[in-house]
Amino acid sequence: MAKKLYVGGLSYSTNQDTLQNAFAQAGAVTSATIIMDKMTGRSKGFGFVEMSSDAEAQAAIEMWNGKELDGRTLTVNEARPMEARPPRTGGGGRGGYGGGGRGSW
Repeated sequence: MAKKLYVGGLSYSTNQDTLQNAFAQAGAVTSATIIMDKMTGRSKGFGFVEMSSDAEAQAAIEMWNGKELDGRTLTVNEARPMEARPPRTGGGGRGGYGGGGRGSW
């Protein structure tokens, strides 16, 4: 069964191919994804690698956790399921100020 790994501390210059090739040294990589900022299009400095088996995932953790890739020290561990977040509230609207000029009441 495939196992997903969290990879933190990525250099902004690291791309998905580099990440996949690095982790392929530990075994078969099912997928490699770098999380990108929606506004800037730049890497957020972390990503996820899915290895094809638990044994390969463990080998990848041992191989890369605390090691350097593209000049940055990586943090590699088993990815945790995303926690449910409460819905966002507020932030919208235009504030409490009325429109009109003087004497508009």
